[in-house]
Amino acid sequence: ENEFVGCNCGIMDQLVTSLGLEGHAMLLDCRSLTYQDAPIPKGMVILVVNSNVQRRLVDSEYNARRQQCEAVARILDAPALRDVTLKQLNDAAENLSEEQYRRARHVITENARTVAAMTAMQANDALGSLMGQSHDSLRDDYEVTTKELDGLVSIIKGVIGDAGGVRMTGGGFGGCVVALIPADFEPAVIAAVGAQYSLQFGLEAAVYRCKASTGAFRPNHRNLA
Repeated sequence: ENEFVGCNCGIMDQLVTSLGLEGHAMLLDCRSLTYQDAPIPKGMVILVVNSNVQRRLVDSEYNARRQQCEAVARILDAPALRDVTLKQLNDAAENLSEEQYRRARHVITENARTVAAMTAMQANDALGSLMGQSHDSLRDDYEVTTKELDGLVSIIKGVIGDAGGVRMTGGGFGGCVVALIPADFEPAVIAAVGAQYSLQFGLEAAVYRCKASTGAFRPNHRNLA
């Protein structure tokens, strides 16, 4: 995918489809390739809503985002942005462009949110606040959302309030949002998307109820890490 297709993606999708665990999300360390299973909160369902805005990661600014992050890491003399704290970034802000600063701030804060999500899921938390912060950061600092993705997040959030979470998912510039919602809210969310999205954007969204399944190569359903 990196060399032939030309998209400088990571290992997340490939690893979770290989080694995921039913009923769990995965906290993955992309450097060491170790992982922990994170239980999906009880009573929650996963809805993936396709904006039907086609995305082309190679043709978009996906690769540019990675280059921008790597440039900041070099300026800060760090192997990667995961090795940089928010304080270190703020202290070095005068040496960065505003765009570089915002790109790096997204990555650093998103890493922290990901670790916090593991703790929240272990406590059966619905993740609403963390998912909302994540989408806002993807929209404002990383600038990879679209008006359609933002619209879907707003529509779904208007139904679930603080009872669940919703954010864009994937590489951005189109594609899908993912919502983690109480099962009782599912009909209302589907109805709201059906009634409002096409009126706002002239597109029909597709809604899929999903579940976390065990990966294709999970050995004996045990955690390797």
